[in-house]
Amino acid sequence: MSDAVKSDAVSDDAIIARLRALDICDLSDAMDALGLDPAVTGLVATSAARPVAGRAITVQLAAGPAPAGVNRHLCTAAVEAGGPNDVIVVEQRTGLDAAAWGGILSRAALKQGIAATLIDGPARDVEEANRLGYPVYARNTTARTARSRIHEVACQVPVRLGDATVTPGDYVAADRSGCVVIPAARIADVLAKAEDILAKSDDMAAAVEAGMPVSQVMGGAYEHMLTKK
Repeated sequence: MSDAVKSDAVSDDAIIARLRALDICDLSDAMDALGLDPAVTGLVATSAARPVAGRAITVQLAAGPAPAGVNRHLCTAAVEAGGPNDVIVVEQRTGLDAAAWGGILSRAALKQGIAATLIDGPARDVEEANRLGYPVYARNTTARTARSRIHEVACQVPVRLGDATVTPGDYVAADRSGCVVIPAARIADVLAKAEDILAKSDDMAAAVEAGMPVSQVMGGAYEHMLTKK
């Protein structure tokens, strides 16, 4: 591995470590302050409910059976391409009650070291994923198989997650409050702003613990928290 590649890997590890140290609400506030799309809402932690973050590997699904001659199961290419610090993001916006993700995929993703899967659509085999400790965030759950109902259109293309567009390599993070999609080109700005907001939040929390009336804390600090420096 070249020195440049090593440097990039170390840099990305450091970025993701900073991202994982932040609450999604702080990140969403930072996105608001910077004029970027705020958090995606409505994703539910269907298994191993813990905060997750990483670089996006994307999958786009569509209605109907796979075209003739195509026999690769959906999401398998994404799993085999992934590794530590990756998050698989799946678009299943067909409206059909069909799972975009299941237990064998969770098991394989965990084996690869992938951080999590985020789905704009349903997931299944929730109990299996939970036993494995593999985090899946989805719109809802179902027991209905993807077979003959939906198929993979493409891997590593721009996809939709709520109101956001996720491009391969974007940074994504999720917890039980929501999910953020951060364009790779803006990650430094978002991290700096979110860390500033976190510091202010910590100061406010300390003021409340010290006995300051919450009306003063919220009025004096919260209302101006997103103001640009």
